[in-house]
Amino acid sequence: MKEMQVNRIVKAAAKRVPGLEETVAENVSPHWLRHAHASHAMDRGAPVHLVKETLGHAKIATTERYLHARPTDSSSLYLDS
Repeated sequence: MKEMQVNRIVKAAAKRVPGLEETVAENVSPHWLRHAHASHAMDRGAPVHLVKETLGHAKIATTERYLHARPTDSSSLYLDS
């Protein structure tokens, strides 16, 4: 299957998701789905080595790119009062 065909299938499937805004559905891509999977898995506590294997990355450094700070994150949350 060619890359363009996969992109078309993913976009068509996204457009059929109830409640998904049209502008969001237009921007969905296979890469977007991989990134969303990795980010959500790591946000929910999945070990980085497991996400690395799931995505097929050769190096842990590649997977660690998905470990980015969120606007609501702060290291102060981990300090004792």
